[in-house]
This record gives sequence, structure tokens and C-alpha cells, in this order.
Amino acid sequence: MEKGEDNYKVPNLEKGIAVLEYLSLRKGGETLPVIKNDLNISQTTAYRILNTLVRLEYLVYNDDSKRYRISRKLLTLGFRSLDEQNLLEIVLPRLQELRDRVKETACFGVLGEEKGIFIEQALGIHTFRFFLSPGKPFELHCSAPGKAIMAYLPNIVRNRYLSYMKFTRYNSRTITTEEAYLEELEKVRKKGYALDNEEELSGVICIGAPLFNYTGYPAGAIWISGPKDRLTPEAIRSAATHIKEITRLISSELGYRKT
Repeated sequence: MEKGEDNYKVPNLEKGIAVLEYLSLRKGGETLPVIKNDLNISQTTAYRILNTLVRLEYLVYNDDSKRYRISRKLLTLGFRSLDEQNLLEIVLPRLQELRDRVKETACFGVLGEEKGIFIEQALGIHTFRFFLSPGKPFELHCSAPGKAIMAYLPNIVRNRYLSYMKFTRYNSRTITTEEAYLEELEKVRKKGYALDNEEELSGVICIGAPLFNYTGYPAGAIWISGPKDRLTPEAIRSAATHIKEITRLISSELGYRKT
């Protein structure tokens, strides 16, 4: 016997989505009484839904105004839902171009739930070269792509990632405090690129810069990795110039226009 469509409905889920859609149209947020009246939801149900969404960080509650509003977490999910295949189609040829310019392995990665996630690479031409497996996580406090992305995140999103970070020490060069890390991010913004100067793996240097989508949000990062005997100070400066040029081209193709 065929079941009706109603048998598969989850009423409270539908109401929760209705709340999110409702608040997405109200920049300043709204109070519980107004929300329940406009959406024709009982006060008890509305209260439970709202506070569940606050607990999960999809909504923010202001004690002074008594208003609920959409958080940046939902915005972050929206960015992740953009057509990643199109993004890869744009990134891959540029990765190969960067590899051809600097001869080292060129990589692309994005932010995950708590750390960065490696997505794709163009292998370097040297006999000794770096290879990563897609999906491999990378630390945000001691990696070039982690610093490159974190430096340009909106404060509320950056603070959420900071709350997850343990600042694990890998060696004497690793940044181990939030204060020192924030100072490092300021340097990244001034230079336009980030450096992992043997902060995780002794003898390995990484140089990276962020990609921006059409809204100006850092959609990921491009970086290269190589041994310090090849990445001399002069080679680092040259590679940084190429990386910034490549990320500028990709960002432009993603619709980014610097204001």
C-alpha cells in the first residue's frame, strides 16, 4: 500500500526552516512574539526551535533587544554549497600554471569544519616533491593556507575557528598562542601572502595566498611546498609574487573585484 506524502513530513523541521527563511529577510532580527505570530507557530514550539538554532550557532540572540537573527554560520554553509566543480575547473589550470612557473608542487585547499581541507594539487617537476591525498586536513595555526584564509575571514567566523584551535607545538618555530597568531595574520594582510617557515615540518617551507569569491569572502587558498634548500629567501620572494598573481587571476574569474 502506497504511503501518502504526509507520512514523510517532519513538521518541526519544516517550521525550523521557515524560521530561518523568515529571519533571512530581516537584517535586524526579530523577537519571539513577532516570529510566532507571523509564522503562526505556538510560543512553546517557536521558543524550542529558536533556542535550538542558537545552540547550534545558526542564530544569534541579543539579550538587550530580545531579537534573534541569522548568524554567519549559515552564510558559511552557503559559500560551501556553491558549485565546487566550477571552482575546480577554474583552479586546476591555474595550479598547473603556477607549478610550471615555480617548479614546486602547487596545492589548493578550503576551510572545513575545524581545520583546512586539501582538495587538489599539481605535482612539482623535481625528483623530490611533495604529494598530498585529497581530503587530508591541515592545521590553521602553522600552515600557509590556514593563515592565508584566516587572515581575511570576517571576525565572527575567524573567532569561531580560533575557538577550535589548540595551537599544537611541532617545533620551536610553531606559533602557540592566539595573541602571536593574530599578529601573524596582520602581517599576512600587509604582505598579501602567508608563510609556513618550517613551523610544522622542519626543513619544509610553504607559501600561500587566499582566493576570493564574488562577495570578497576567502573561498580557499593556493600554496606551494618545497624544501628550504630550494626555497631560499630570494626564491620565496619570487614564488610569492607568482602565487599572488595566480590567486588574483582565479579570484577575478570567480567574480571578485577589489574595492
